[in-house]
Amino acid sequence: MASETDHPTSWYAATANRSSPLPPLQGGARADVCVIGGGYTGLSAALHMAEAGLDVVLLEAGRVGSGASGRNGGQIHTGQRRDQDWLEARVGLDDAKALWRMAEDAKALLHDLITRHAIDCDVRPGLIVADHKPGYVAHSHAYARKLNEVYDYPHAAPLTREELREMVGSDAYHGGMIDHGGGHLHPLNLALGLAEAARRAGARLYERSRALRIEEGAKVRVITAAGSVEADWVLECGDGLQDGLDRRVDTHVMPIANYIAATAPLGERAREIISNGAAVADSRFVVNYYRLSGDGRLLFGGGESYKRGLRPNPGAFVRPYMLKIFPQLADVSIDYGWGGILGITMTRLPFVRKLSPRVLTAAGYSGQGVMLAPYFGKLLGEAVRGQLGEFDLLARLPVPAFPGGPLMRWPLLVAGMSYYALRDRL
Repeated sequence: MASETDHPTSWYAATANRSSPLPPLQGGARADVCVIGGGYTGLSAALHMAEAGLDVVLLEAGRVGSGASGRNGGQIHTGQRRDQDWLEARVGLDDAKALWRMAEDAKALLHDLITRHAIDCDVRPGLIVADHKPGYVAHSHAYARKLNEVYDYPHAAPLTREELREMVGSDAYHGGMIDHGGGHLHPLNLALGLAEAARRAGARLYERSRALRIEEGAKVRVITAAGSVEADWVLECGDGLQDGLDRRVDTHVMPIANYIAATAPLGERAREIISNGAAVADSRFVVNYYRLSGDGRLLFGGGESYKRGLRPNPGAFVRPYMLKIFPQLADVSIDYGWGGILGITMTRLPFVRKLSPRVLTAAGYSGQGVMLAPYFGKLLGEAVRGQLGEFDLLARLPVPAFPGGPLMRWPLLVAGMSYYALRDRL
C-alpha cells in the first residue's frame, strides 16, 4: 500500500511519466522565497520566480503532485469557478470582465507551459456542461449566447437534449452547452512536468518535507521536521492539504474529499459513452465529472465526503454515481479508485491574500485549479517582485471566513454541504 509520501494508487500514478524522488530538506537553508506546497500553484510560482532570477526553495510534504494536483479530474474549464452572471452581480461588470480576461490568460498560460516545456500530459479539447434538470437548459443556452456576444468568446454553443445525447450516451440530461475552448489532460503528468521545469530553472525542490510552522520576524523561517528555510518571502500554496498550518488561511479555505473511479478499458464501447472525446461536467451541486482516458477507460468523478480523511474503497463509493448516469456499464469492472482533498471557500472564489508583509497565499480553487492554479502561482511570483495589479483584483474578491470559529466551522460545513447534496437528489 502506498504511504502518504508516495503518489497515491490511481490510474494517474499507474500511467505517470517517469520521475525520480527528490531529497528531503536536511538542515538549514537560505532563499529569497520559500514556497510551501508542490502542486500547480507552488510549482508554477517556483518556476516563474527561478526564471526571473530569484533563489527559490520549495517544500512538499509528500511527492510533488501527490495532492489535489495529481488526483483531480483533469478538466480544463473556462472562466472562474463562478459564472459571469454571478460575478457581475457581486463585483460589477468591469471587474467581471477583468476576471474573465484573467481566466483566458490563465488558459493560454497553461497551454504555453505545456508546449514550452514539452510536458507530455495528453491534452484533449472540448468540455460539455450537461443539465440534469430541464429547468436549467434555457439558462445554459442564454449563457452560451452571452459568452459569444458580451465576452467575445466564440467557443461556447448551446446543446439541445438530442444534440447532447449524440455526444453523451446517457438519458440523464436535458440539454446544456459545449465549450470548445475547454478540455482535459493527465493532471499528475502536468504536475511532474512543471516540477521538472522548475528544477531545470534553478529552483530547489524538496519532497517529504512538511512545513510544520512559520516564524515571522525580520525574515521568515519555515520549520520542517529535519530542517528550516530562512527567506525574505513565504508563499503558502498548500490549498486544502495545508489545513492546520496557518489559521489565517484555515478560516477561509476548507478541505473536502472527492473521489474518482477508472473503469476497465471500454474498447469500442468508449465512443458510445462520449462520442467526441470531450470531458463532461454536469449541473449538480456535487458535480459528476467524467472523461475518457487515452487507453479508453471512463474516468468518473462522483460523490464527496465532508469528514476528515478519505473513505475506504473509493471505487465502490463512486460506482453507484457512475451507474446512475451510465446503467449500461453495470457489467464493466472498476480497475482503479482513489480520493483526494481539495480546498473550497464559502463563495467558491479563490482566496488570494497578503497575509502579512512577507507572507502571501493563493488557495481555495474549489475545483477550478487545473486552469487557474498555474496562473495564480505566476501572479504570486509577480507580487513578490512588486507587480500587484491582478493580485490586488483577486484580493478584492468576496471570500468570507467560514462561520463558527475553530470548533464549529467543520460541523457547519458538513451540515450545509449535506443539504445541497440532498437537494440534488430531489
